Amino acid sequence: MTGPSLRILFASPAYWPALAFGGPIWMARELNEGMIRRGHAVDVVTTSLVDLERPGARRTATRSVDGVSVHYLATPARYRWMGVTPSLPLVLRRLPRPDVVHVFGYRDPVGTAVAAWAALLGVPYVFEPLGMHRPKLRKVRTKRLLDALVAGRVARGAAAVVATSEFERRELVEAGIPPSRIDIRGNGFPPPLAGETRGALRSRIGVGEAPLLLYVGRVARGKGIDLLLAAARSLDGVHVALVGPDGGDGTAAAVRAAGSEPALRGRVHHLPPPSASERPLDWYADAEVFVLASEGESFGMSAAEAAAAGTPVVLTDRCGVADVLGGRGALVVPYEPRAVREAVARLLADPALRRALGEQGRAVAAELSWDVIVARQEAVYRRVASASGRRDWGRRDRP
Repeated sequence: MTGPSLRILFASPAYWPALAFGGPIWMARELNEGMIRRGHAVDVVTTSLVDLERPGARRTATRSVDGVSVHYLATPARYRWMGVTPSLPLVLRRLPRPDVVHVFGYRDPVGTAVAAWAALLGVPYVFEPLGMHRPKLRKVRTKRLLDALVAGRVARGAAAVVATSEFERRELVEAGIPPSRIDIRGNGFPPPLAGETRGALRSRIGVGEAPLLLYVGRVARGKGIDLLLAAARSLDGVHVALVGPDGGDGTAAAVRAAGSEPALRGRVHHLPPPSASERPLDWYADAEVFVLASEGESFGMSAAEAAAAGTPVVLTDRCGVADVLGGRGALVVPYEPRAVREAVARLLADPALRRALGEQGRAVAAELSWDVIVARQEAVYRRVASASGRRDWGRRDRP
């Protein structure tokens, strides 16, 4: 670490072990534990939600998660991962004044309230929208109204806005965020898996040696699961494993229906996500091809995990991780069924290409560890914390 230690306040709509909410939970933990290793102090304020099924806790509790002080706020009401947390003002009053705040996520009550609190006290904050800044998928009109009334102020008041890819940076610029305030930090890759491990996932779903396509993440609209299933329909004997929670929008029901079709019967397998004590890269290594045919991903952590496991990847050009895996670990294609199907078929037919992409993916993972990404985030924090003056939380940026 260079320079004095920082006190960081991190606001997130959910935190470890809420793995049902996907990659952001892993990202948040890696970032914050990395800051602890670099000698900083980190407080997290978050809801007590762990998934879409269970209610939040009735009482606020503070626990240390590998050196990070996590304040799980009582959450008597919620919508999906956005929880109402009446104890947040009291917790903020009791915490030491931070040097910098990190607002992780967008439109949730915790992050919005913490951004307003930081602006009121003149504490600079970093805003990381997690690909949610542009309204999309569900309740778009409601999101636009919320942005106009309240949430849009979060982006306008931030001293820096973190994008995880060039894809996300372009979205932010198109939405009116000045390029000078955007930092592309990226996300880290897990340590590359040494050698090839086979069997854990195949044994669990009873596939044997049949060709296997894999998707990991929320089973929800916009993730390209329909394109993956369309590709599998045209590939005789190829199985598809979908590992992740039900996104609650009807996609999981559509997957079950597809699995009952004559063309796919017995070849579609939907598994829940691994537990908090697991992150088995060997599940990825069981697949011939990992497919993330998403309509839009600010990054795509599951593709990074697949690359670290040495599994060749098919990505759409709407996934931010294509910036680093395109040409090195992945085939990057347009977001359309024919392109996804042809890329998958090409890899299944070419073992040498699969091996080459797998080796390249592991090389990328070795280069882009979380230690590298945490150092980039620390540099953003230091620059923001040392800047003088404050931003007006309600002011609109001018061109």
